Amino acid sequence: MTIRHLKIFIAVAETGKMSLAAKKLYLAQPTISQAIHELEAHYHTQLFDRLSKRLYITETGRELLDLARNAVRAFEDLELHMENCTQTEHFRIGATVTVGSCLLPSLLEDFRQRKPQVDTFSFIGNTAMIEDKLLKSELDAGIVEGVIKSPDLISIPMVEDYLVLACSKDHPFASLTSFCPSDLEGLDFVMREKGSGTRALFEEYLHASHIHIRCRIEAPFPEAMKHAILYNHCMAVISVRLIEEELQKGTIHMLPHPEHAWNRTFNLVYHKDKLLTDSMFHLKNLLLQYRRPEIG
Repeated sequence: MTIRHLKIFIAVAETGKMSLAAKKLYLAQPTISQAIHELEAHYHTQLFDRLSKRLYITETGRELLDLARNAVRAFEDLELHMENCTQTEHFRIGATVTVGSCLLPSLLEDFRQRKPQVDTFSFIGNTAMIEDKLLKSELDAGIVEGVIKSPDLISIPMVEDYLVLACSKDHPFASLTSFCPSDLEGLDFVMREKGSGTRALFEEYLHASHIHIRCRIEAPFPEAMKHAILYNHCMAVISVRLIEEELQKGTIHMLPHPEHAWNRTFNLVYHKDKLLTDSMFHLKNLLLQYRRPEIG
């Protein structure tokens, strides 16, 4: 039994004749007759009384008629809904907190201007969260600075970035132009949360240099980190892109790593089995416009 059977049944019930139903549906009369016989065989019941070459719907037929109309109406609503869905492309972009704070707003606006017909959704979290959502197909693409662990995800370096040692203008380090790893021993820091690519890179550096610091504040957001730098005498290792305004104002002092050990990239990430749509290629091309930080 199919929707086609139900549509034929409704037409026969409403016209009272198979010939009229055939004309209404632009079908041959034997096709109409066969469909009714198949319905009656399927439900093991008689849907019409055939008297003097006329059809009279049975009580069971009347019950089926109401249900059939509801089923056909629901099916047509489903078809219309899915047609509208397929006409609108949806593109879900995930970004880490750093990317979401310094790149994503302008990136989304550029994307909207080039692809206004695409319905976009954005999620901001740390690298581990973005990776998890990509693996669960809750996102189509991600832009992250951390290391992707899953072999099922493709990670393409797209945008250059680097971390700097940041402190307030009143901090003792504000008079320095360079530093060595041992200078950081025992100092107070504000750190990103675990799962952050920024934190992972800095912790790897500390471990390799055998340096121990004091994590006084753990903050998942750049603004909270900058407040800890400015008002709580903490230092931070943070993306230079996130403190451009404070650097211009002179409220935060930065020290790049002398050996460029904190250089990194923002990577475009997607599942290896993901269908690469036109939106994915547009996103990739847009990212090339943000290749280098303005402060370098």
